Amino acid sequence: MTQFSLDFDAPRPEAPPVAPSVVSNDALTPEQMAQRLAQHPDYRVLRRLLPRMDFGPDPGDAVARQRVLVLDTETTGLSHQSDKVIELAMLLVQVDSATGLPFGPVEVFEGFEDPGMPIPKIAQEVTGISDDMVRGQRLDDAQIAAIVARADLIVAHNAGFDRPFVEARFPCFVDRAWACSFADIHWAAAGAGSAKLSALAQDRGWFYDAHRAQVDCHALLQVLSQPVGSTTTTGLSQLMAAAALPSYRLRATGAPFETKDKLKARGYRWDAEARVWACTLASRALLDAELAWLQAEVYGRRHVRPEVEALDSRVRYSARAGRSVDALDLAGRDPAVLEVLEPRPGP
Repeated sequence: MTQFSLDFDAPRPEAPPVAPSVVSNDALTPEQMAQRLAQHPDYRVLRRLLPRMDFGPDPGDAVARQRVLVLDTETTGLSHQSDKVIELAMLLVQVDSATGLPFGPVEVFEGFEDPGMPIPKIAQEVTGISDDMVRGQRLDDAQIAAIVARADLIVAHNAGFDRPFVEARFPCFVDRAWACSFADIHWAAAGAGSAKLSALAQDRGWFYDAHRAQVDCHALLQVLSQPVGSTTTTGLSQLMAAAALPSYRLRATGAPFETKDKLKARGYRWDAEARVWACTLASRALLDAELAWLQAEVYGRRHVRPEVEALDSRVRYSARAGRSVDALDLAGRDPAVLEVLEPRPGP
């Protein structure tokens, strides 16, 4: 007969863990799953950005409003002088001037145009637009002109790229007010890690298939309809305000070659055609400060008068020159600014 001894002091094996109650994914909608996951601090949920075709009822005649045209192009390359527009998309929407919020239906235009040349491979890879998609297509000049004529402000996320292209193709875009959502909003100061449109959309919880004109327009409109950073002003509000103010293009004429790294780090860009370092300044105060910086860091005691152009929203971001002004007149006899324009004789 087999005998067993019982040792009550010996450690007992741990019981297997009990599996938590699990709700089958089949019982949840994708949105419910997304909401549940978003509650966990280690996860962040992105939702596909869906075009919004109506922003709600018209607030009434008492509201001051602007018609904003959001625009994007796809092109065969980077030069407006030699490359062509192959796709144009525009969204026209009314915006409450006081709140910066859009309202009412969104009017949409989108079309292809045959550039009369094969689309370069790299452009096809970036845009997803093939020669077959544009063959025989032409953008409707009259329809585009009718939409543009009703816009108070045209917005693009890189207006310095889009504006010269559309002005070269469509005369109706010349002498219109423009703003740039990339350059006219200080995204870094608002806490954005990148000013790329796809990154700005992700910051707001959206993703989308970029580099097609219409979806880029929808993404931009929805991003600009939101407050910027911790402020209560929307991106549209900031762009309408920026368009109403003058800016200045400053060319560091005669800057010594050895100062190029300083200028580049300061935000100047090399204008290959004019062969000069240049920057754009959003206000008179910034211009005055920049003239003083040029004297201290670039010119020293050399007698050089930089070139200054006054820009308004009707010429800003175009390939056309602004109104040439005398930097000495702009200086307002400020000694710190005048030093760069009329340096004192050396000892």
